[in-house]
Amino acid sequence: MASDATRIVSIGEIVAEIIAEDRGAGFREPVRLQGPYPSGAPAIFIDQVARLGHPAGLISCVGDDDFGWLNVERLRRDGADTSAVAIHPDQVTGTAFVRYRDTGERDFVFNIRHSAAGHTRVTAAGRALLDGCGHLHVMGSSLFSPPLVEAAEQATRHVKARGGTVSFDPNIRKEMLAAPGMRDALGAMLRQCDLFMPSGPELTLLTEAGSEEGAIAEVLRLGVSGIVVKRGRDGASYHDRNGTLRMAAFPAVEIDPTGAGDCFGATFVTCRLRGRSVEDSLRYANASGARAVGVRGPMEGTSSFAELDAFIAHAGGEGA
Repeated sequence: MASDATRIVSIGEIVAEIIAEDRGAGFREPVRLQGPYPSGAPAIFIDQVARLGHPAGLISCVGDDDFGWLNVERLRRDGADTSAVAIHPDQVTGTAFVRYRDTGERDFVFNIRHSAAGHTRVTAAGRALLDGCGHLHVMGSSLFSPPLVEAAEQATRHVKARGGTVSFDPNIRKEMLAAPGMRDALGAMLRQCDLFMPSGPELTLLTEAGSEEGAIAEVLRLGVSGIVVKRGRDGASYHDRNGTLRMAAFPAVEIDPTGAGDCFGATFVTCRLRGRSVEDSLRYANASGARAVGVRGPMEGTSSFAELDAFIAHAGGEGA
């Protein structure tokens, strides 16, 4: 196992997710529901890191309710450090209701900003967790309020001052993009990160460039060391000042794509911190995402290295 000096920490929302069984548009009619499932992009990310046997911790806040303990107990079971997950006595744990359309697009109803997640702060427990942190991961979905933005920036400063690195996944939901200050916060985090991890169209959303090539060049000029673009069925690509590496996806039967990008990102970051090559890291990350989409529930498809090795071997060692 890697030492605590390379601990990966994430900061942001924990939510319980409830999934509509029937496909359709939105929630303006009674529908059958499944859940609750442990969720929240930073929580899924850090659970995947922990499942890989790597030191991992999360800074967050939940209510003293069943949804909160559902998440805390799951994270603990999988090996994540939850010492900096505050239990708020007067707030409820955030929720996310999701319904899939026939096109595969998703509609969400969130209760995050005004839930316990909105009270996430870098407390003494959070600073202690960051003191042993070699890498911080920030999700754009967590930058939904000024206090959360300040907490993420405080954590970023703390880690970088100790010589650590920062990755940033925009993870933009259309239902959250209109939050006051969200775009400015996303841009500020892009300028501070070492590794930028957008999904498809997110690559150009935070730049002035009109093309993917232009956006890559613009982001690298900001001082970002590397860019990983998640492309779903089209695999993934890595870009830095030395060039580009592309890798095809593994075949997958998609049941529930929510959380797959978080699993991908966590696996790539963990592999790189363990000294694996970019090519090897992309391969494991693609496998992690492919396994995740095949399971219902955003955190239910997290994988161990043994499971990823078996998946890759069964697929012949390469993506499609």
